[in-house]
Amino acid sequence: MSGHHKFSELTKDFTPEQNRRIEAQVEKTLAEMERERHSEIHIPPIALEWSQWHWWQDIERDARQGGAVAPNGQPGVYEVKLADERKLLAIGRATDLRTQIKQGLVRGKIHHSAGKRIRAEEDVDDIGIRWAVTDRPAAVAEELHRRHKGGFGGLPKYSGQAR
Repeated sequence: MSGHHKFSELTKDFTPEQNRRIEAQVEKTLAEMERERHSEIHIPPIALEWSQWHWWQDIERDARQGGAVAPNGQPGVYEVKLADERKLLAIGRATDLRTQIKQGLVRGKIHHSAGKRIRAEEDVDDIGIRWAVTDRPAAVAEELHRRHKGGFGGLPKYSGQAR
């Protein structure tokens, strides 16, 4: 039985006081392991301040020509929907809202799977987009997907996430 010994065999040469200390340490370690196994994570609420809805073509238009401007270099989330519907077409997250929305979603200059499909399948003149800055876009996007699924029975039509 190499390497496998009963606790009493391992501690037979220790004094009773040493054995008590060892047993106390073992109990303490086991209690810590049990607490870790049942740990809780408390996540503080995340407040979102949504922009107004912007038309697709307003985002596509250059800001110098009156186009809408998403926050540059700011992380956040965004929603895409048809003008007269409550159900969303897409929910996205970004480390840089302006780049992801303008260059990816709307213009297709960088990869954006939902944007490519939306541009191919929808009348973009009838689409609105809004965004909110947050330093926790992944957590917020996950919650927005969960809420959409609860409210509409499924994910947005162009959801790139398998939830």
